[in-house]
Amino acid sequence: MALPVLGWRGRASRRWGELDTALRERLAAASIHDAVRLGCDLLRAEEEAALVQLCRRACVGKEPSAAGFYREQGNREFGRRRYQVAVRLYSKAASHEPPGSPEVSICFANRSAALFHLGHFEVCLEDIARAESHGYPDRLLPKVLLRKAECLLCLGRLQDAADALGVVQNKIAMGGLMTSPTDQTLLKKLSQLKVKLCEKENCPEPAQEVCSDIQGRSEIWEENDSISGASSSLSLNFDTERGRHLVASQDIGPGQSLLKEEAFVSVLCPGERLFLQDSSETAWDTGVTNADLYCHRCLRQLLASVPCQGCSYAKYCSQDCADMAWEQYHRTECSLGALLLTLGVFCHVALRTVLLAGFTEVSRLVEWSRSGDKDPHNPKARCKCVSEAPDAGAGARGIPGCNDDGQYESSYQAVFHLLPHTEKHSPEHKFLCILSVVAICKQLQEIGLEAAVLNEYSPEQLSKPTTSEKTSNELSPELKTVAEAMLRHVLQLQCNAQAITVMQELGPGDAAVVNKKPVRLATAFFPVLSLLNHSCCPNTSVSFSGTAATVRASQPIPRGQEIFHCYGPHQCRMRVAERQQLLSQYFFECHCQACLDELKSDVKSLVSRRNSFCCPSCQAPMQGEEDVLCCSNEACATSVSRESLSCRFRDLQQQINKALDLLRDRKADQAIKMLLKCQMDAGNFLSPEHLLMGEMEDHLAQVYATLGKWQEAARHLKKSIAIVEMHHGPSSIEIGHELFKLAQILFNGFAVSEALSTIQRAEEILSVHCGPQSAQIQELQEMKTCLSELPRSILQRT
Repeated sequence: MALPVLGWRGRASRRWGELDTALRERLAAASIHDAVRLGCDLLRAEEEAALVQLCRRACVGKEPSAAGFYREQGNREFGRRRYQVAVRLYSKAASHEPPGSPEVSICFANRSAALFHLGHFEVCLEDIARAESHGYPDRLLPKVLLRKAECLLCLGRLQDAADALGVVQNKIAMGGLMTSPTDQTLLKKLSQLKVKLCEKENCPEPAQEVCSDIQGRSEIWEENDSISGASSSLSLNFDTERGRHLVASQDIGPGQSLLKEEAFVSVLCPGERLFLQDSSETAWDTGVTNADLYCHRCLRQLLASVPCQGCSYAKYCSQDCADMAWEQYHRTECSLGALLLTLGVFCHVALRTVLLAGFTEVSRLVEWSRSGDKDPHNPKARCKCVSEAPDAGAGARGIPGCNDDGQYESSYQAVFHLLPHTEKHSPEHKFLCILSVVAICKQLQEIGLEAAVLNEYSPEQLSKPTTSEKTSNELSPELKTVAEAMLRHVLQLQCNAQAITVMQELGPGDAAVVNKKPVRLATAFFPVLSLLNHSCCPNTSVSFSGTAATVRASQPIPRGQEIFHCYGPHQCRMRVAERQQLLSQYFFECHCQACLDELKSDVKSLVSRRNSFCCPSCQAPMQGEEDVLCCSNEACATSVSRESLSCRFRDLQQQINKALDLLRDRKADQAIKMLLKCQMDAGNFLSPEHLLMGEMEDHLAQVYATLGKWQEAARHLKKSIAIVEMHHGPSSIEIGHELFKLAQILFNGFAVSEALSTIQRAEEILSVHCGPQSAQIQELQEMKTCLSELPRSILQRT
C-alpha cells in the first residue's frame, strides 16, 4: 500500500476542506520548504489523536499470548506432518516472544524439528544453535542434540556428529538412571545413530561432483566510467524534451546486460493482513504475507526467519541482516512500526532514505536546494534550480545528479535530484503528504529519537529511546530539515518508485509443474534505473535478485537509439487510451512509437480486437463504442448492452476462481468439470483470442498435470501458448514463462525429443530477459541434462 490507509486519507481530506481559500492557495503554490513550515502548524491534536487510533489496527508489537497461540498451531500442523506450515507458524511465534523469554528457545527448537523433516539440515543446525543460545531447558536438550548429530550425519560431517553424540552421552550419564519410556526412546535413538556413524565411517560415500557453472557461460560486462553500474555501451544525455536519458553508444544485441544496480533504498510491501478492520477481530491470523516470507533487509526468501528484538513485524534471513538493519535504520523505525504501516510504503521509503543518507548529507542537499545553486557542493553560490537544463558545453558535469567529476552514481545526491514535480501534484494530495511527513517527525521528537535521526548517538542511547524533554510542540530546525527531505522523496516516488517484483508460486509448492506469477515485493529508489524513460513498447527487460536490478536489451538496439523501460502500461496489455490515462500519474503524455501509431490509425488496436466480445448468436465480433454493441455480421441483427456482457464476464471470472479453489482443495475432477463448463460459456460471448480463453486452457493444463495426465496437460497448455503468443509476441517473457511450464510437463511425461526442443526455445527467450544465471535457466539446464542421460532405448522410443 503506497499511500496511507483510507481512514487517514479521509481525515486529511476533511482537514483540507476546512482550510480557507487563501491558505489552500498558499499551500498549492508553496515550495517544499514553505510547505513543511505551513504543515507544522496545520497538524492539530485532533488529527494526531485520530492517527493514534488508526495505528492500533496495525499489529506490530510483541504479544506473548499470540506467541503461545502460534506455537500451539505449529505443534498441531507438525502432528499432521504439514512441516512447511509448521515452520511458518513457529516463526510467527518466535517473532512475538519478548527479548530474553525462555519460550523463544522452544520456538527455535520446534522449528528445527520441522526443518529436519523438510531436509533443510544446515538451517536446522542454525535453529538448534539459536535454541541453545536462548537458554533451551537442560532436561530437553538431549533430544535436540540427537537431532543435531543426525543432521551432521546427513551432511557427511562425521567428526562433528561423533562430537555431538559424545555430548549427548555425557549428559545422559550425568542425569543418572533413565527408566521412563521417553528416556528409553532417547537411548535407543542414541544407539541407532552410533551404529549409523560407524557404517558411514567404514563405508564412506563417494564425493559428489561439484558443477562450478551449470550454465557454462558468463555474461560479458564492461562497466561505464561515467554511469555507476551501467554498461560501457551506454551514454548519459540531456535535452529539454526528454530530460536525462540513456542512449546506446554502440550497437547492442538482445540479452546484453545494460545496467546492474543495487537499490539505494527498498521497503518491503507489507500486505493487508497486518491491519485489523475493527476491534472485534483477532490479530492472530495464521495466514502469511510477503512480510513473513522475505527478509526485510535483503529481500531473500525466508526459510527460518530471525525476528527483531523490539517488534513482531521485522524479520530477517540471518542475524547479520538483522544487525545491519538495526545499525542502518531499524533502531529508529522499530518504535514507529505501526505509524509507518498506517502512513504507507512511500512515507516509509522516504524516512529510510533519509536514515541511510545520514543527516549531514541530507542537510547539505536541502540547504543547497533552498539556495537554488547549481553546484550542490557550494551552497554559497546562487544559480539555477535542480529542474533547469544544464549549461551548454558543460558535458556530464552539468547534468543534475552528477558529481564534480561528471559521474552519475547510485548515491543520495542522485536520489535527491530525481524530480519531485512539486507544482504538478494536486494540492490535496500534496497536503496529505505534508501532514503525513510532519506526523512522523513529530513522533520522532516526542519519543526521543531525534538524536538517532541526526546520527548523534552515544553508546548508552543505542539500546532504547528515551522520552523527549521538549515541552514545545514545535519541530526542531533539524527535524524540519528532515521533514523537508522526506516530503521531497514522497513526492518523487509517484514518478520514480520502482517496484521490485518476484516470481511467486501459485498453489502448493510440491506440485510437479510449478505455476508462478510476478508479484510486487518491495518499493525502491534506483537512481540510475530512473534515468530510463518510458515506452509502451520498450527495448529492455528488467529482472530482480534480492534488492538488485538488472536491465537487459530485449531486442537489437542500434547505436544512437534511446534505451526505454516500461513503467507498467504496455501496448500488449492495454489500449492507448488506458495507457495514456495511467501514465498521467507520471506527469507526461506518452509519444512513444506504439502510441503514435495507434493514435494515427483508425483501425482498432490488437488489444481491442483480441480482447473483444463476440456475438452470442453467430460468434462474429461485436462492434461499437457506445453502451449498446452490435454484431459486425450484416446478416445478423443482434445487439446487446455492453453492461450485460460485462456482467457475464464478471460471473465467468467468479466461476473460474471457484474452480481454482476446488483445485487447491485437491478436488481435481470437480475443477475440470467446472472449467470445461466455463469454456463453453465463454465461447458464446468472448473472442477465441481473448486472454481469458488462454487462461482457462492454462488452468486445465494445471489440473491435468496434478492428475499425472501429461499429454492432456500439454495439449491444453499449447492452446494457451498460442493465445499468449498472439498477445505478447513469440519472443516475449510471457511466452518464456509458458514454455518453461510446457517443458516441465513434457519432462514429466517423458516426451523427450519435444521436451528438449521446448527447453531450448524457453532457454533462448528467458536468457534474453532474465540472464543465463536465472533460477529458471538453471532448472531448464538440469532437465536437459537429466533427459540427455536417459538410456538410448528410451530416447529412441520418444
